[in-house]
Amino acid sequence: MLAARLPDDHGVYLVPAFVGLGAPHWDPGARALLCGLTLDTSAAHIARAALEAVAYQTLDLTEAMQRDGAQPPAAIRIDGGMAANDWLCQFLADILQARVERPAELETTALGAAFLAGLATGVWPDLGSLAARSGTAAVFEPRMHQARRAALLAGWHQALARALLPNR
Repeated sequence: MLAARLPDDHGVYLVPAFVGLGAPHWDPGARALLCGLTLDTSAAHIARAALEAVAYQTLDLTEAMQRDGAQPPAAIRIDGGMAANDWLCQFLADILQARVERPAELETTALGAAFLAGLATGVWPDLGSLAARSGTAAVFEPRMHQARRAALLAGWHQALARALLPNR
């Protein structure tokens, strides 16, 4: 895994605003930005920046929800193909400062559809009977030092501000 091989992010940030930015920024005019590149930047740094952007955008959303009155999440449950990446799961836990739980079955949307079909056809008698069929495969707890997290977030906010600049 490319991102896991690097000791740090090398100051490279990706703001993936390829078609503008959605929630919580709502700027259709924003443009994608890859910044912090130097002669030492490698493909691994760019791949890592793309993964980090997922965590930063997730934090932006959870902070917007908190501004609207939601409680900070104690845990986040993730699924899908990216959830198989241990490095991303740990980075997400570190940035969100929340426990990240990965299910045993990564494709929970398909599993949910199968469960609903099974409920409708009598394969399972009720929702309670399905609870034992799903489980958590891995848990990631925050472990990043606060100073490091603050520095990373400052870099993200600078990159984000550049992508959101009017009249780029």
